[in-house]
Amino acid sequence: MNWSELEFAEYQKKLGIEPEKKKPKYHNNKAIVDGVYFDSQLEADKYSDLKLQLKMGTISGFCRQTEFILQEGFGLTKPITYLADFVVFNLDGTTEIIDTKGFCTDTFEIKYKLFKAKFPRLELKLES
Repeated sequence: MNWSELEFAEYQKKLGIEPEKKKPKYHNNKAIVDGVYFDSQLEADKYSDLKLQLKMGTISGFCRQTEFILQEGFGLTKPITYLADFVVFNLDGTTEIIDTKGFCTDTFEIKYKLFKAKFPRLELKLES
């Protein structure tokens, strides 16, 4: 018999067994600000900070979850992409790419190198 996760959870509930909650892989706590879901409290805090900076007029704007194509796909191979947490537009016309991380993963380090090679004029900042 093949059960879905939901069916198995319902079965455990009928038996009075509480299913174990999976801990997040990187020990982050999801957060909600202004009805927007964030993968971590750190990212939510940065969003709040950027909203304040925008209101104060120290930045001209920002957007979140912007995708950059680091290497085009070909044939059956999918492109390699990087999803930035925030893109910040400064008053002097410069642009900053901001990624909020508790720590660097091997995957991020590779994507950081690919990002710098493809977009040398953009500044990618890591905030932890």
